[in-house]
Amino acid sequence: MSAIIKVELNENIYLRDPESTDLGRKIISEAIRLIDELGFEHFTFKKLATAIESTEASIYRYFENKHKLLIYLISWYWAWLDYQVSFHTNNIHDPREKLKITIRVISELNRTVSISSSVDEAALFRIAVSEASKAYLTKEVDEDNRVGLFRDYKMLCRRIAGIVLQINPEYPYPHALVSTMFEGTRKHLFFAQHLPSLTEVKNNDLHTLVSFIEHLVFSAIDSRT
Repeated sequence: MSAIIKVELNENIYLRDPESTDLGRKIISEAIRLIDELGFEHFTFKKLATAIESTEASIYRYFENKHKLLIYLISWYWAWLDYQVSFHTNNIHDPREKLKITIRVISELNRTVSISSSVDEAALFRIAVSEASKAYLTKEVDEDNRVGLFRDYKMLCRRIAGIVLQINPEYPYPHALVSTMFEGTRKHLFFAQHLPSLTEVKNNDLHTLVSFIEHLVFSAIDSRT
């Protein structure tokens, strides 16, 4: 079953909400396609303007620069992932099973819940794997964090950390474990594609990835019980 979700992102990310206009939605759709195709380093507003048959000035009315656009896309991904986790764990009462389902959800693209009819979720997933860290590995990270640009990621981590504490209330590192789980999952998906000697996970081998992340997470939690 599919559902279209209205994602509310921090208004400090954009100058004008792209969801409010047809042009804004086209900017987002084509930006996802281009970044997925070219990579963030080679993506420019000039190329985006050509793709949408408009001007660079029209894009700058929505986003201050391409880094803010990347933060927007990655924030959208985290918000969408939050809905995915909520959807698949909604009627699950066992916290261990909730965490196992969460690990499976973050390890693969699942289209049960759509964030927008105009967004290619598969491309957005690939962008998150390759580019998500670039949203915060910058000199401006502290200021960006101060104005709440990473709110969606932090909220998702906080919620999953709560599940960890349901399993083991004495576990002292729930947020560190959860952020490691999210970052590690993306990194090993990337390594499997591009730097295979750094991981036992093979490209498109989600079973091994899920098994490894489950081993990492539950070994840590159970070591403190």
